[in-house]
Amino acid sequence: MRMLLAAVALMSVAGCTQGTVHAETPTAPPPPPVSSSVPTSSPAPPPSSSETPPPPPPPVVKPTPCSISDGACIQLSTNQSWVVRGDKIVYGPVQITHGRKGFETPLGDFPVLRKVKNEWSKPYNAPMPWSTYFTNSGIAFHEGSLTVPSHGCIHLDPAAAQYYFQNLALGETVQVIA
Repeated sequence: MRMLLAAVALMSVAGCTQGTVHAETPTAPPPPPVSSSVPTSSPAPPPSSSETPPPPPPPVVKPTPCSISDGACIQLSTNQSWVVRGDKIVYGPVQITHGRKGFETPLGDFPVLRKVKNEWSKPYNAPMPWSTYFTNSGIAFHEGSLTVPSHGCIHLDPAAAQYYFQNLALGETVQVIA
């Protein structure tokens, strides 16, 4: 089984696409029509408070750069990750490291596939505690160095790795953006 996992970990993912964030900005209501029966020399009476349109709602802004509303968001350019629920950050941002040159972390949306509490990487002869896998090629969140880039995985500090392991459900989305 470990041989199979090691072989799968060496495969690469191709054809991933980057997600796009769409901010919704409300438009201002149109101005009220000008009545031709009001003389131009005298000012129009102010509208009553019941006629004043309510102010527009504030813009809807995602709390992370990702377009998902539930799951994990990873932004490689800032070395940060978040867990979001219902468009709200419930954990993070946390510092991460990701794949080094030649072992880049793939971009795209991926489901959480499996979890292994005390994983061991045979190809790299290293522990991978709290592994939460989200690609078929062996890419996972796991406890690891926050100063040394990985071989594609997302390294987290011990507390964050445990949180992601315990709080991301199988099938839930992990979005990786540049």
